[in-house]
Amino acid sequence: MSDLKQKLNDRMDKLQSLMESNYHLQNPEEVVELIHSVSFAWSVLSEEDREYIQCCQHAIEEKLEWNI
Repeated sequence: MSDLKQKLNDRMDKLQSLMESNYHLQNPEEVVELIHSVSFAWSVLSEEDREYIQCCQHAIEEKLEWNI
């Protein structure tokens, strides 16, 4: 289980990095793919991570700059 959590943490860190650099504005498909690679484990994600993912999805859909 700790391997899964580490993989999820690594992917969440990468997602945060991509969002903070506004990478999603030029490459939304790649960021969506990363989100899908984390979302499969929705039930084990923290509430904070789930909320973060939802905010990322909204920013991608609306093509919003990430200023958090």
